[in-house]
Amino acid sequence: MLKDTISNDVAAVPAVMHDKQSERDHRELRIDKVGVRGLRFPIQVRDKAHAVQNTVALIGMFVDLPKEFKGTHMSRFIEVLNSHGSIIHVENIADILQELRKKLHAATSHIEIEFPYFIVKKAPVTGGAGMMDYTARFDAAACGQESEFLLTVKANVTTLCPCSKAISRFGAHNQRGLCTVQIRMSRTVWIEDIVAIIESSASSELYSLLKRPDEKAVTERAYENPVFVEDLVRNVATKLNAHPDVTWYRVEAENFESIHNHNAYASIEKG
Repeated sequence: MLKDTISNDVAAVPAVMHDKQSERDHRELRIDKVGVRGLRFPIQVRDKAHAVQNTVALIGMFVDLPKEFKGTHMSRFIEVLNSHGSIIHVENIADILQELRKKLHAATSHIEIEFPYFIVKKAPVTGGAGMMDYTARFDAAACGQESEFLLTVKANVTTLCPCSKAISRFGAHNQRGLCTVQIRMSRTVWIEDIVAIIESSASSELYSLLKRPDEKAVTERAYENPVFVEDLVRNVATKLNAHPDVTWYRVEAENFESIHNHNAYASIEKG
């Protein structure tokens, strides 16, 4: 009977839940960014052709941590994200950032959202439709009421070497290249528009579906439009310079060389 009474008394007294994160840290070192990364989350993003597109993002969320505190509360990042449902786009990213600052008592907040983005493309001759995937990324930060936003778009292209074409009796080496464009903007710029700028700056764009007439057209197009990796970044930069809503950019291109055991690389940045 005594044993049962002790057991009941222990069960009736709630255990003390220590908040270790809020304890004082004596190393006097502020942390710039702390939070969660690698979180997969279903989202909707705006699609120029179809209003919205469903995809899955890899998300990171961070805040600064004052030197006085030992740690942050990781669960609160997930709470904030889920409180906004599955729709994440430029318009509500600022709200998420402000809620992160408020809920975690932080001066600054950051979010990174990377996801595959799909565009239906038609083959150049037969018109066969196929789905092409690209990589898009949103990076945003808030400090007080000020915020900044960065859009990144990655697209694969074909590049054909001008030097190889000039010195060869026939043919020229060509390869797949990856072009990465990061922009800041004064108004919304569509992902599709950045993809179009990248693809029109290369020797040829890529397709997921090609029949023999299409393959002939793509091969000949690349041969007629040779570009070095330097040409690719300059072509993209020239078009971004002419875009009225792009305020800053960084363009990178990397060719996965077909006759060398290394890659060719170039980058250019506005300002």
